[in-house]
Amino acid sequence: MPRTTDLTPPPLPARPLPIGPLPIRPDGSGLVAEIEAYLASLPGPARTPVPYVCPYGTTTSPWYAGHPLPRATLLDRALRRPARPVPVTAADHLRLASRYIGAHGWLQGAMWDEAGRVCLLGAQAAVLAHGYGTPATVRTARVQLMEVLHGTGRPARSPDEFNDRPTTREGDVHQLLDRAAARAARLGL
Repeated sequence: MPRTTDLTPPPLPARPLPIGPLPIRPDGSGLVAEIEAYLASLPGPARTPVPYVCPYGTTTSPWYAGHPLPRATLLDRALRRPARPVPVTAADHLRLASRYIGAHGWLQGAMWDEAGRVCLLGAQAAVLAHGYGTPATVRTARVQLMEVLHGTGRPARSPDEFNDRPTTREGDVHQLLDRAAARAARLGL
């Protein structure tokens, strides 16, 4: 086969003209309608994770950032059991619960919903289910929540009752979790 040095592209195949009226009218409204139909067919924007803000810029970070993921050992895999929980303090558990609510959304009246939002108890259960802490850690954390509620003049029978009050807002829940985490850290829990 002889080599050619001609750099011209091959001719494009002829496309048949559409049968019927052309979709573009002299005023251009057909083109606008075609563009709008194309844009409507595109998928919606994806949900973006909550950004972690640091002094050097913004980057997305998971709610459990700063804590290792639970890893199954060889014995765990051989016995087909879940990985051992990552040991966390009660203060860390409360901070993780606050970050979980911030990442997935807050809810009143139920532990969780189909959108992934959780209440205070649902966030604590999710942190535990993801392998951070033990049931004893959760009990200690809930005692700290009750101490802060009673110490700030907001008596309640449980943190869940406080969560479900009509006057409670998401910011109130985060503030409660932060105060309880600070109290637990001071006490070394």
